[in-house]
Order: sequence, then C-alpha cells, then structure tokens
Amino acid sequence: MFIVLGCMLAGILIGILLRKKKIRFVQQLIITLIWLLLFFLGLEIGSNKDVISQFGKLGLEAFLIATAGTLGSVVMAKLLWNVIEKKKGNSTND
Repeated sequence: MFIVLGCMLAGILIGILLRKKKIRFVQQLIITLIWLLLFFLGLEIGSNKDVISQFGKLGLEAFLIATAGTLGSVVMAKLLWNVIEKKKGNSTND
C-alpha cells in the first residue's frame, strides 16, 4: 500500500515540476499501459482455475454490475472531456 502511495506521490511531484513543459507522449503512454494492465488482468483471471470454475455462479447480476460500471465510467469520462475541451476553447478565444 505504501509503495502505491509513494509512486503516486512521486508522480504528482514530478508532474508539478514538469507542468510548464509540453510532454506529448504521456497520454499515449498512459493509454498503452492501461491496455497492458487490462490484458494482464485478463490473463491472470483466465489462468485461475478457481475463478473460471465459479463463472457460472457469478451470474447475470455480476455481469450487469460490471457492464454498468464500465459504461458509467466511459460516459462520465466523455462528459468530463467535453467540459475540459469547451473550457480550453473558451480560454483561447479570450
């Protein structure tokens, strides 16, 4: 837990120090790392016999909760993105 918090704090501090510089590759790096994380999570779940054997017991409810959570995250991220882009557009027009 302390390692996770330490890494996050280090990222925040580095972000503060580099906030004036345009670092274009960071967004693509983050997306790539998220896809890798999801792949390895799927790999771990797929290789776990206990989880696979319990798939039938998880049922439709677990699937719906996961789907709703994912869709909710995507929708809210898109809304936030639109708000940020709108504010960017307004600040450049001033």
